Amino acid sequence: MPVITKRVSDHIEVVTVDFPPVNALPVQGWFDLAAAVRKAGEDPDVHVVVLRAEGRGFNAGVDIKEIQRSTGYAALVGANRGCYAAFGAVYDCAVPVVAAVHGFCLGGGIGLVGNSDVVVASEDATFGVPEVERGALGAATHLARLVPQHLMRALYFTARTITAAELHSYGSVYQVVPREELDDAALAVARDIAAKDPRVIRAAKEALNGIDTQQVHRSYRFEQGFTFELNLLGAADDAREAFLKDKGND
Repeated sequence: MPVITKRVSDHIEVVTVDFPPVNALPVQGWFDLAAAVRKAGEDPDVHVVVLRAEGRGFNAGVDIKEIQRSTGYAALVGANRGCYAAFGAVYDCAVPVVAAVHGFCLGGGIGLVGNSDVVVASEDATFGVPEVERGALGAATHLARLVPQHLMRALYFTARTITAAELHSYGSVYQVVPREELDDAALAVARDIAAKDPRVIRAAKEALNGIDTQQVHRSYRFEQGFTFELNLLGAADDAREAFLKDKGND
């Protein structure tokens, strides 16, 4: 199972992604993650969700090999719908979601982090959206929640990454800590929130979503439409094949 849930003390549910080698989730993995986060938020005994990962990095996006192995567009549609479900589950979760990010956070990882309520990151964490190099579009909606508009565009067009320390300077990463302290730091924030009256915290989460200036569900779905266009044009398939060839030569 690529998604593991564990209840810890103080009403905190920890949701862990563990799908070696790089946590690039297959279609079902995205739906499993969505279900785990949604279920946690629906449990009245859960006050906070911590979203974390095992392995080399937090998340490397979708499983491109799965898409290339499939015939037709079923896997692509599945990946898009799975990402939409997972990102939405984090955003709509009835309780705050604290993301604990280490190593690389790319593509779909940005969708998860950008929709989280609090982000704690290790010193080695880097964030980016390499979609233009994969022949796809998406997660600009969520990257825009982490950095100013013009920097978002520069990062998107160049596909370069940004460090946790840089995001901390913009206020989108709450805390940057050594790698070995990441889980403890995320749990410390979660315990601080969990100690509050859950009726108030749940109402606060709903209220903050209600006054959000960005309609994340609609804007992300709009982005996904261009991914389908690029696939129909053949650009996406060419980009994925080039990416997999380069990885094979590493």
